[in-house]
Amino acid sequence: MAEPLLRVEDLRVEFRTRKGAAMVLNGVDFHLNAGETLCVVGESGCGKSMTALALLRLVPTPPGRISGGRVLYGDEDLAQATEARMREVRGNRISMIFQEPMTSLNPVYTVGDQIGETLRLHSGLDATAARERTIEMLRQVGIPAPERRVDDYPHQLSGGMRQRVMIAMALACRPDILIADEPTTALDVTVQAQIFDLLRELQRDKGTAIMLITHDMGAVAEMADRVIVMYAGRVIEQGSTAQVLGSPRHPYTRGLIACLPELGSSQLHERADLPEIPGVVPSIWELGQGCAFRERCAYAIERCAAEVPGMIEVGDGHAAACWLLVDSKEAAQA
Repeated sequence: MAEPLLRVEDLRVEFRTRKGAAMVLNGVDFHLNAGETLCVVGESGCGKSMTALALLRLVPTPPGRISGGRVLYGDEDLAQATEARMREVRGNRISMIFQEPMTSLNPVYTVGDQIGETLRLHSGLDATAARERTIEMLRQVGIPAPERRVDDYPHQLSGGMRQRVMIAMALACRPDILIADEPTTALDVTVQAQIFDLLRELQRDKGTAIMLITHDMGAVAEMADRVIVMYAGRVIEQGSTAQVLGSPRHPYTRGLIACLPELGSSQLHERADLPEIPGVVPSIWELGQGCAFRERCAYAIERCAAEVPGMIEVGDGHAAACWLLVDSKEAAQA
């Protein structure tokens, strides 16, 4: 088997506050293979976007910093790379689509200037060649009349077109890895489907590995090869899409999937109450020593309050962090 394209090992990010050091990522581990789509899911505040920022060394410093772990791109640890090296990597080998394109695109420059800047910086193209390549990229991402749109400003484009511009910018230098942070937020379902179709097509043509951050489990089912589930700054389950969605082993993952509406024939014409996960994600100051999910978990035991569970293998490539799995495994081996 080929080595993973990206390996994240024990990644830790902390923020300095008046109360002290707050650990927002606490030992995150996962890997990304070439050409695959890895979906990162979880509630708001679980650490999904912070993980993406940490991979590209974009954690605002101060008050934040990477306090431990490794981000291995091939044999190179990006967590220890110089800022000059990171400028070479960002937008070139690893690109990112941010949540809201209107705040990510500069309103006083045309979209052509912004994509062209990336090409001139990383690919060494002159202004004429960069413009031609920019028009081609806009055409590839499905923007009509790219020869005219290349001179438009962001406010002259619809939300779907702005998101396509962000994708064109991210893919302009043919990166090995594309990080997409909620790329369809605030877009209507038709445009969402078009964006996902576009990502799949570009991945098929260019072999780019995609790390898709989302809270939309429908998008996960449609796009993902593998899934990692995050909660309170930790990975609490990971596996193939079929394993995680079809046979979830962590109570939190089961709760997320149970909250999805089932559009069966019996529910199309009558309202059905959806279950919910009680409570909210705890504050980073309230995590304590045990499992961060324990206060919301119907299956919590005494051990959950005393120790943080490690990841337990429950299948080929499928693992979850829950003391119930440890107990059941020990009982099976007894």
